[in-house]
Amino acid sequence: MLLLYTLGIKGYNLIIWIFSLFNTKAKLFINGRKKIFDQIAEKINPNDKHVWFHFASLGEFEQGRPVLEKLKSLYPQRKIVVTFFSPSGYEIRKNYALADVFYLPIDTPSNAKRFVKAINPEMAIFTKYEFWHFYFKELADQNIPLYVISGIFRPSQAFFKWYGGFYRNILKSVTYFFVQNEESKNLLVSIGLNNVIINGDTRFDRVYENAQLPKKLETIERFIGDSPSLICGSTWPEDEKLLSVLPAKYPDWKFIIAPHEIHESHIESIEKQFSAGTLRFSVFDAETINQNSNILIIDNIGMLSSLYQYGKLAYIGGGFGTGIHNTLEAAAFGLPVIFGPKYDKFQEAKDLIAIGAAKSISSTTELINAFDELIVDEKAAVAARNYVEDKKGATDQIIAMITKSN
Repeated sequence: MLLLYTLGIKGYNLIIWIFSLFNTKAKLFINGRKKIFDQIAEKINPNDKHVWFHFASLGEFEQGRPVLEKLKSLYPQRKIVVTFFSPSGYEIRKNYALADVFYLPIDTPSNAKRFVKAINPEMAIFTKYEFWHFYFKELADQNIPLYVISGIFRPSQAFFKWYGGFYRNILKSVTYFFVQNEESKNLLVSIGLNNVIINGDTRFDRVYENAQLPKKLETIERFIGDSPSLICGSTWPEDEKLLSVLPAKYPDWKFIIAPHEIHESHIESIEKQFSAGTLRFSVFDAETINQNSNILIIDNIGMLSSLYQYGKLAYIGGGFGTGIHNTLEAAAFGLPVIFGPKYDKFQEAKDLIAIGAAKSISSTTELINAFDELIVDEKAAVAARNYVEDKKGATDQIIAMITKSN
């Protein structure tokens, strides 16, 4: 199985290299790892101890960020290294002020040994998932504590299958699992891993903090004026096709669309879908705006978490693809949320539906019905806000445990 794993890693890297010839994201993945150890040597003193945080992508960074920032605030002398697997995380956070940030070298025995030696970690913290055999083994061989925070496990994963012995061995390198729910704990216990605690999801801490001190966006305030607004976050073409019926039906509303992908062809497709009065944020001129315009397209990355403060209702994209995006950022501001049908892997989505703060839709008719119901349901907004507030606190528990043992 180890041979298959190694061949799989190298095969994946080869496929990404081929895609890099014509795909921007794949090119960033490959180019970002060129001379990666030279980059590390330029910034890192191998004699200094570091706390290593690894994130798959941007979403996991935001999830683990409260732990990183709390640790840094309590122990400002501690040096931190952050690694990303995906360009969508690295390219946005590569200049993050509290850490040295790198791509994670591909998981091979030599890379793992060289990387761990180069950053000299006193502990490693992985958020939610990504379980790399050679990195985990090297940490275990060096007796370096390894924590998985906001972990979530499902019966369908290889760890819990009859053929999953190799993958179960990877998990044995983890010092402690901090998981989101009881199912995850029970699954780990079922394979002999008892070093588990249920302490929830650190995303609640992150989104709660963001909602307390949101970044003010004056141009958005001027665009909205006194109108109610729908914030459409991380949308895909399937979402946008449905949403395009709303502006004509609700002319008194403002619609702000922050698509998941902001390349030119996608922005142009949104403009075609919403044929009347669309504006791009990048060319928005609040002084000369056409007052008949009620659709604003956010053609940049990084604003979404602050946009929700200006909404009355939110639509979260991704529910017609691999799964919905972050509902909690909107809920923290007291916005009821609407999303597509593929939300079964997201406990928070199920919870929000159960308390009346969210609705899942599969058609234009269902979207309009959900919109009409939620905009008049004052209890939905309160339920959304209270849900986030009640579930915060995972960060402090994690910090207490990892600092006690290090």
